[in-house]
Amino acid sequence: MTGGPTRVVMIGGGYATLHACRALLRRRTGAEVQVTVVSADDCHNFHGFTGEVVAGLLPHEITRTPLTDVLGRAVLIHGEVISVDPVRRTVLVRPMRAAAPQLVPYDELVVACGAREPVDAVPGMAEHGFTLRAPGQFGRFLNRLSLVAESSSTRSPRSSSVRGCSVTTGDTAASVVITGGGMAGVELAAAVADRLHSTGASHPVVLVQSGETVLSELRRHRPRVAAQADRELCRLGVRVLTGERVTAVHADGVTLSDGSRLTTAAVLATTGQRPNALPGLESLAHDRFGRLVTDGSLRVAPGIWAAGDVARVAHPTTGDPVPANALWAIKAGDHLGRNLSRVSDNRRPRDFSYRGLGQAMGFGIGRSATELYGVPINGAAGWILRLAFFLRFMPSRRRAVGVVLALLSLPVRGRFVGYGTDIAGRSGASVRGAGPSVRSSSAA
Repeated sequence: MTGGPTRVVMIGGGYATLHACRALLRRRTGAEVQVTVVSADDCHNFHGFTGEVVAGLLPHEITRTPLTDVLGRAVLIHGEVISVDPVRRTVLVRPMRAAAPQLVPYDELVVACGAREPVDAVPGMAEHGFTLRAPGQFGRFLNRLSLVAESSSTRSPRSSSVRGCSVTTGDTAASVVITGGGMAGVELAAAVADRLHSTGASHPVVLVQSGETVLSELRRHRPRVAAQADRELCRLGVRVLTGERVTAVHADGVTLSDGSRLTTAAVLATTGQRPNALPGLESLAHDRFGRLVTDGSLRVAPGIWAAGDVARVAHPTTGDPVPANALWAIKAGDHLGRNLSRVSDNRRPRDFSYRGLGQAMGFGIGRSATELYGVPINGAAGWILRLAFFLRFMPSRRRAVGVVLALLSLPVRGRFVGYGTDIAGRSGASVRGAGPSVRSSSAA
């Protein structure tokens, strides 16, 4: 320690950093603690309403909040971390608008730099695909999706029926491919399908999952919630390919693991996460996925803490790693900020005790697949709970009010019917292995 204010440096601009910063500054005065946030993105990206943004129900900018608006007294450095020196307790930063690197000293370091999709694992994905997490990538995907939605097929697809699902046959339009059958992939595939169908575009949406089913973890523990998601994918005409991987991405298509090829209009990767590694921290404990291993208080080593997707945080009851999602990052950030306050007062930090709340996916206004404390709450009730939760954790009240006003401004039909209000007779679904209630079909 320097004898002056406790210097806290936080790396990352996501949920864990924002909530750690707020929890710490709520308990300190400006003379006692000095917080510096280093982020490669100058905005906080709120992912709770990503599906609504993709579907065109909300503007993208309403989910992006300038960090300078929400970090209070903290100093923001918009830049990239070059390296960390745990011995000298310094962070070397390359500011975005400065030629020379900047050395930032710290007494306590918070590593919350998140994770990104491992695009380098698939040849061509980095060059021709899109991701959710890399700065600017989601905005570029939305631009591409707008161009795709404006295009139209010159032929009218023929439809048939499989167990109540409308199935498009003989469709030659380029597909929008989503890779990864987790909750993010399922929700986004549904939102893309709604966006395209509502504009009359005939491009099919294909969700590719390497495992036997989509939502495999959710299906194991919450089968009724997963079954509701299956029904929503079917309703929206999303084609699900399981037991397949995208092995290469090209400028105009993808190659699948069975050797077949799909012509594509856009490819979005939601395939897992790889923690963003910081040079200089290699000697610290990591798990097999590359996450920093924390103790119960979220400390990794003396003077170094971690939270969010970059951290391996143990569940206080089971000891298993907590899920990598926004709620757990928020709660870990809150706890970490309070612990930093305690440490700066020479008090012992406390162990993380949050045990979880539930999970939710949105499929349009009034439609959801939700569980709260293990109890399935689907449909309008689940959607309202999901909306209330996300509004509660938006980074500013002004943004939350903006979301409500934007939803209320939707046409009455779209406001109360939900995704896919204009797809009758035009949507299609071909689902392979999505769940026990969905009939299989062959790949394209």
